[in-house]
Formats: sequence, C-alpha cells, structure tokens
Amino acid sequence: MVMTQAADSHYAKPLLVAVNEALGDYDDLEALCEHTMFRAMAPDDVADLVGQSRRLVLGHHQLLYRQDMPAHHFFFVISGQLRLYRLDSSGIDRTLDSIAPGDCFAEVMIYAEPARYACYAEALKSSEVLMIPIKAYRDLLDRNPEYARAALSHYASRAVSRFHDLEIMTVQNARERLVRYLIDLLPEGCDRETEVELPLPKRLVASRLAMQPETFSRILADLKASGLIRVDRCRLFIPEPSKLLDICQ
Repeated sequence: MVMTQAADSHYAKPLLVAVNEALGDYDDLEALCEHTMFRAMAPDDVADLVGQSRRLVLGHHQLLYRQDMPAHHFFFVISGQLRLYRLDSSGIDRTLDSIAPGDCFAEVMIYAEPARYACYAEALKSSEVLMIPIKAYRDLLDRNPEYARAALSHYASRAVSRFHDLEIMTVQNARERLVRYLIDLLPEGCDRETEVELPLPKRLVASRLAMQPETFSRILADLKASGLIRVDRCRLFIPEPSKLLDICQ
C-alpha cells in the first residue's frame, strides 16, 4: 500500500510518500531486540509487536511526519538516516537531532496526552523504518512491569542526553559551542589523534548549533588554521583532543 499526503509549502515533494508493507523477513531483528526498549521482552512478545508493525521505505528528503500531527506510532530505524527538526516563527527549520540505524525516535509519544509529534521527521537519504503502534507497545508495558522499567531506563538516558544538548546550546560563544559539539563526537577518554565524522551535512550541523552556515564555516576554518583540526568534507581529523578541551575550560 502507498501512503500519500498533500504537499507542504516548505517542500516541493509530498509530505509523505512511503511504501507501507508488512515487515516480512527482517535479518536485523537482532538489532531491534538489542535496543533498550525491547531488550527485556520475551521473544514471543517481540514477534507479536513486530507482527503489528509496518515497514516504511522513504525516499531522499521525504517527510515521515510533520509537527503537530496526531501520533499513533513510534519508529525504529532499519537503514538510512533521518533528521528531526522544528520550524521557528519565521518558517526557518532548526535541526534537533539525527537518527541512525538501530535508534528509536518519537517514543516519548507513548504516554503523551494528547499524542502529537513535536517536530518534523525527514529522511536524509533512502531509509527504512519500522512503524510501531504506540497502543500495542503501551499495552505490553501495562502488562509487564519489567518492560516498563526498561522503557523508563531508556527515557532516563534520553533525558540526560537532552540536558547535555541543552548545556551546549546555552553557551553564548559560537566557537565554544562548536568545539563542545566536536568534543562530543570523540570516543570517550580519547587522548590521541582521532578521526570523527559529522553525523549531518555541515549546513545542518550549523542549524543544530543555532548558527548561520557562514559562521560555522568561518569557525571551522579558524580551527583548521590554528592546527586544531584537519577537514576532509564531513571527516575531521583532530591531532590533539586535549587542545580542544582546553578551549572549553
């Protein structure tokens, strides 16, 4: 079945064009079972939930849902990459997060009243997601306290991550904001030359850090000129991570 909705004025493409079909053979079901929200579940319960879910295949830059739409599902990324963003009062989109394979998103809608998506979700490349019915998952949590505790653990981890993101965004200095973002991309405890990859195109990283693309490029060039980084498209080589850390001290 093909699902379509009217075009949004912000995009030339339809809001949602997706192949909506039963999951069928899913070789990476193990990845779903390893996620915190499903890890504690009995295999039969996972199979039942997957049986009620649908696989969506999204094209490049197609929208999965938009801000304030009623939320009846949350999603697990099978492949590809998605971007979450909101539109500000002037109609400019502000990137909130990028979602990679093995991640869930919109799961906070499970107990939201009323349940409405808080942002837009856009495929940055051809992507597949598992569309999981909120009611079916919530019924499992209501019947099994162990499942509910696992979900709460996931929400707590998300909250800590969001507080950390907020801490970065409250830094007034744009240069330090970008440096803190780059530090977060480093492996924990890294103290030697390291290569990291930006999870989003540069203009979208700039959007997430609430700065203009020109400002982002200028700061990146300044860090490069100072010998703190080397840049190869979306790959960054950081010769001495400690020097980046010193900027934030």
